[in-house]
Amino acid sequence: MATPEVVFAHTDGGAVTDIAQYEATGGFSALEKSRAMAPDEVIEELNASQLRGRGGAFFPTGRKWSFVPKPEQIAKPHYLVVNADESEPGTFKDREIMLRVPFRFLEGCLIAAYAIQSKHVFIYIRGEYEQEFEVLRDALAAMHKKKVLGGVTIVLHRGAGAYICGEETALLESLEGRRGQPRTKPPFPAIAGLYAAPTAVNNVESITTATSVMEMGGVEYAKLGVPNSTGTRVFSLSGNVVNGGNYELPHGFPLKDLIYEVGGGIANGRKLKAVIPGGSSTVILTPAEVEKATLDFDSLTSLGTAIGSAAVIAIDDRCCMVQLGIRVSQFYEHESCGKCTPCRVGTHWLTQILQKIEDGRAAQSDLDLLLDVCDRILGKCLCPLGDSDAIAVASYVDKFRDEFQAHIDNGGCPLGGSSSLEAVLAPVAMHHAAHEVAHA
Repeated sequence: MATPEVVFAHTDGGAVTDIAQYEATGGFSALEKSRAMAPDEVIEELNASQLRGRGGAFFPTGRKWSFVPKPEQIAKPHYLVVNADESEPGTFKDREIMLRVPFRFLEGCLIAAYAIQSKHVFIYIRGEYEQEFEVLRDALAAMHKKKVLGGVTIVLHRGAGAYICGEETALLESLEGRRGQPRTKPPFPAIAGLYAAPTAVNNVESITTATSVMEMGGVEYAKLGVPNSTGTRVFSLSGNVVNGGNYELPHGFPLKDLIYEVGGGIANGRKLKAVIPGGSSTVILTPAEVEKATLDFDSLTSLGTAIGSAAVIAIDDRCCMVQLGIRVSQFYEHESCGKCTPCRVGTHWLTQILQKIEDGRAAQSDLDLLLDVCDRILGKCLCPLGDSDAIAVASYVDKFRDEFQAHIDNGGCPLGGSSSLEAVLAPVAMHHAAHEVAHA
């Protein structure tokens, strides 16, 4: 299957950070095309493409833009906010987009701003992304010099390392100078977002893909991928594979082919034990499920999981699932903003119970208690952070219950201690460094 270039179009595997080079390959033609249309027509083009958000929620992008009221309906400034606070463990695609195709990304920002009739764009970029910030800053300067901004102000705002600010309303709170904590909804950002004004919040890959949609036309773009999951996706592959990295592939690509053909298979000839298909917050898959999974919304949903942020983490047979649960739960406990009790207290309890099981101190009732705590978290939090922890941990127990039971029966881990987990998480770099795999 030939791999179409959509997000990384015209790069030939490299980076296009020179504005003259970008223009020579048709750069800004999509912006010119968009500005020759009415804003509603641009939104209709996005609707025709069936582009869905690439940040994790997979909500239709054109529909999200259509929710923003017209300026005559709400006489306030309209804002476009781009979420570049990429913090989901295992996800490192947005940083490569900003590094390799900064002009295509920024062109998408201008297209989106035009569609929602905004003159103000804020790019909330992860604070640790220093090189990405510098690349975008230089690209913006070049665009300003070329006078292609069209009166739109684009502000690069650096975050401060809080995972919670990847949630759109917590991001807005942070942009306004307050502590990053989620807001209650409604009102939704489309009506009362940044500075209580109409706001569209989109992911970096979604915005960049919008440029390609306008280049190709919505109908042509929709021919890529599969129904209900059109187009391509940049998949971040990491874990125990030979060739980790970012790969742009059409939706519907077989998961096993990503791991064994594109990724070169499991490193050191070991056996595949499990796959996390869409970032740490998604339900884990067994090898049998991997065999029948394709990388699209419908296929993964039918298996009870989600495509999420398209971060695929391959786990070999050395990994202890209890230890994986501890590490994941520790991450969510640490990153919880503490605003709501089910998340603040629940993530702590999950970590403590899992550690008790790992240490060989657990009774049979503790396994039931672990699942009960998951139930008490699910659907009761202000944002998906607490749910993410509960969904992940419950799936480990559901798919690998015998392993949890063995810890209780044998008084500890039967796989040989913490080294079994580190063998998996060293390349995955669970705590915010997984992106290095792409440049190893």
